[in-house]
Amino acid sequence: MYQTTAVLRTAFLEFFGRNGHQIVDSSSLVPHNDPTLLFTNAGMNQFKDLFLGQEKRSYTRATTSQRCVRAGGKHNDLDNVGYTARHHTFFEMLGNFSFGDYFKEDAINFAWTFLTEELKLPKEKLCVTVYETDDEAFSIWRDKVGVPEDSIIRIGDNKGAQYASDNFWQMGDTGPCGPCTEIFYDHGEHIWGGRPGTPEEDGDRFIEIWNLVFMQYNRQPDGTMEPLPKPSVDTGMGIERIAAILQGGHSNYDIDIFQKLIAKAAELTSAKDLENKSLRVIADHIRSCAFLIADGVMPSNEGRGYVLRRIIRRAVRHGNKLGATDTFFYKLVPTLIEVMGDAANGLKEVQAIVEKALKAEEEQFARTLERGLNILDAALNGLDGKILDGETLFKLYDTYGFPVDLTADVCREREIDVDEAGFEAEMAKQKARAQAAGQFSAEYSSAITLEETTDFTGYELLADNSSVIKLLKEGEEVSELSAGDEAIIVLEQTPFYAESGGQVGDSGILTGEGFEFEVKDTQKYGQAFGHIGKLVSGSLKAGGSVSAQVNKQRRHRTQLNHSVTHLLHAALRQVLGTHVTQKGSLVDPDKLRFDFSHFEAVKVEELVEVENLVNQQIRRNHELKAEVMDIDAAKEKGAMALFGEKYDAEVRVVTMGDFSIELCGGTHVGRTGDIGLFKITQEAGIAAGVRRIEAVTGAAAVELVNAQQQALSSAASLLKAEPNALVAKLQAQLDKAKLLEKEVAQLKAKLASAASADLVNETVEVNGIKVLVKKLEGVDAKSLRDLQDQLKTKLGTGVVVLGIAGDAKVNLIAGVSKDLTAKVKAGELVGMVAGFVGGKGGGRPDMAQAGGSQPENLENALTKVLPWLEERLI
Repeated sequence: MYQTTAVLRTAFLEFFGRNGHQIVDSSSLVPHNDPTLLFTNAGMNQFKDLFLGQEKRSYTRATTSQRCVRAGGKHNDLDNVGYTARHHTFFEMLGNFSFGDYFKEDAINFAWTFLTEELKLPKEKLCVTVYETDDEAFSIWRDKVGVPEDSIIRIGDNKGAQYASDNFWQMGDTGPCGPCTEIFYDHGEHIWGGRPGTPEEDGDRFIEIWNLVFMQYNRQPDGTMEPLPKPSVDTGMGIERIAAILQGGHSNYDIDIFQKLIAKAAELTSAKDLENKSLRVIADHIRSCAFLIADGVMPSNEGRGYVLRRIIRRAVRHGNKLGATDTFFYKLVPTLIEVMGDAANGLKEVQAIVEKALKAEEEQFARTLERGLNILDAALNGLDGKILDGETLFKLYDTYGFPVDLTADVCREREIDVDEAGFEAEMAKQKARAQAAGQFSAEYSSAITLEETTDFTGYELLADNSSVIKLLKEGEEVSELSAGDEAIIVLEQTPFYAESGGQVGDSGILTGEGFEFEVKDTQKYGQAFGHIGKLVSGSLKAGGSVSAQVNKQRRHRTQLNHSVTHLLHAALRQVLGTHVTQKGSLVDPDKLRFDFSHFEAVKVEELVEVENLVNQQIRRNHELKAEVMDIDAAKEKGAMALFGEKYDAEVRVVTMGDFSIELCGGTHVGRTGDIGLFKITQEAGIAAGVRRIEAVTGAAAVELVNAQQQALSSAASLLKAEPNALVAKLQAQLDKAKLLEKEVAQLKAKLASAASADLVNETVEVNGIKVLVKKLEGVDAKSLRDLQDQLKTKLGTGVVVLGIAGDAKVNLIAGVSKDLTAKVKAGELVGMVAGFVGGKGGGRPDMAQAGGSQPENLENALTKVLPWLEERLI
């Protein structure tokens, strides 16, 4: 009945659905509502706020099959994957949850009923653990469920600290916590190991399959345990473990999902031994990699993207070990979608994106893998001892892009340890070198930090009155400025926007009684806004009053470019996929630059679609709404928060219709229609997995379109064609030009053949060998090679040196019949001649070419050939 994992998953969800639980979809592997987690690593992650009482939903019971990844941060099983029966980077956690609804008795009954009645597991194969003081759970198992007392094991504080037991769960040092009860399955006497709590508990005979956590206390800072008003239940059962039992296996890799992935990996890598651990690694890693990309993570050198890159490269390296000679990893995605069933519905929607991203990363890694492995292999072969030094580790990482864990993986197979402390020391040295190299490059103003706070009034105002709270000249505080002084002025409040979030700082003027200060830029120094510029006239003292006036036109043009980056971001995610995230931006009055994660060049048709989408939203003339709210409310509203960014407790949310909603502190237009027009000017790659789009808006976009239209009209006029027929006319001209080029080449070949017949008559003999040395007229450089070939053929045995002179340029060619190359090398010969005309060259022993920059010396250079040959043709 449960011969596939997909059927088992459905059976679990339907069982709890029948028992009043809301079936909730798996959340993303990227926990957007929990900055403390690198990846979703447990079924309860998406319900954390419910357990804490910070969120309310329409249900008090839930069940899920949650996708989880443990490959970085606190929970990292990467090194064990492939070498143990039950460690994975990706796994599914079946779970049922009660949020102040049912408690211990119902939770225990649900679990026992599902295992013994739905799945038909033999009761005598099961034993349970409870926390040593949890008499309530003990009594439920013994008296209500009927588990024999000798199959109920009390587990205490065996780690030497209060509430540190495996059977006592806590969210942190303080907060919700409570005892656990765990259900174990006995795989049989033929497998070594003992029950939990015995010295042999680490064996593989008794395997934990389900953990039920009873959250009943709130732990205080002083250690006291206060009962929770609404005790809750959090359970988790790894689908791979229970599937292995139902499918008659002991290892998780025996189940249908892994067996099909292993078979496909073996097919793609030509591996013969299906028990090879490398196949297990590949089968495990395709699950985490594919689902991470589907959830918006892309390979990169930082954060979650770096973890993903490590997993992909580890899988590719194991494929390389098995004999894979071409990209293979991405080809596992269709098989993965097939075996995951309904759990892969979201993956199937973005299958093409996932495959492209995996293939691009594999191709990039392949370019460095072979050389890096050769260097590592040489280092290991020459190793004196059993530890690879930190310097070599760092070199592989820094020069060849080898993650340390990948090097450690290779070393592990050869029973060699790695010097991680030495690696960290080398990393520290590199950082110190980088800091030393850059310490003199910054301007004095970049090192300024101020304690003052400036109030920004520029969202509503472009002009405001204020007072000077600090004057800085050459980085030092002064009490007064004189005409001509370059300085930084800090105001109590200002309408000037200070550079932040990619938007450049405002410019404008500060005026007052008898003075004018030109503001060229505005920067942040802590919470203070510094107005950078020059006192044009008069004098200014600290504490004085000023009228601040922002350059309206410059601010307006900058706002057009800033607002459109939000539309561009949303459009890119719609056209290319939700893996696209902002990696940087620059918006100034003249243009915008937007960097984003993507694994390949954006196609022309995709750029057109993006541009059309943005302009469509501009024409809809959405009102831009800016609201200040707390970060959690912003995320619930759907605002995009970038991984790795730090946000204040309160954030500003900018919304443009139903198309874009982002966290942003910058200034914007009132309505999208103000932007006018959006035109992309360039798309290019700037780093692995990062692309850049440059564009213009408003008047600058109109000017660009006009210039392009003028160029189009001029080209049409030159070709005597209507603009709408220009492409066809141009193609016809190109076809005609190619045909003429072919005819010219044929004629030149005939002329060269005729010329060669005449030139043969000009040969001389050097020690009995025919030699032709000639400066040619009316012959182009492209014909030299054919002419040389024909002359060598006609000479049979001989040497040919030809040269032509043009405008400040010389072309030379030398040919030597193969029976003479032991005595005369064409490369040496042509190089000697080229030296007299200010050039150099080279080639094969029988044919070589060269160039030079002194045509006036060509005739003299050719006179050197015969004496040079006389010394060699003996």
